Amino acid sequence: MNINEIQPRMGNIELTATVVEKADVRTFEKFGKQGRVCNATLQDDTGKVSLTLWNDDVDKVNTGDTVKITNGWASEYQGEVQLSTGKFGTLEVQKGAKAEQKSEKKVKKKESSLPDDEAPMKDEEKVDWD
Repeated sequence: MNINEIQPRMGNIELTATVVEKADVRTFEKFGKQGRVCNATLQDDTGKVSLTLWNDDVDKVNTGDTVKITNGWASEYQGEVQLSTGKFGTLEVQKGAKAEQKSEKKVKKKESSLPDDEAPMKDEEKVDWD
């Protein structure tokens, strides 16, 4: 699912996106128990959405991480769609996604820094030996 497809009161949301912002953690007390909550902003190619992180998920996520939400649900607060894992959903940080992006950047940088005599040939420079 893409972010631009998420509607309020939608459930069973499965989404992979990048955390582009993470707000300060707040503590609260409910039914005599301490809890923590934090808002984050997720982004994919189609847009951004607010994500509410609860308790253990607060420590899992950092700005720049790619996360996968499974069985998430959306609500609306002050006219803005908000995504949460709720009681039955899960949030998983995709460790490999960040590493793959970094390694791709390194490869591109190395290719562009080759001396002219070692640089890959352009199609018009290739010789047909047949």
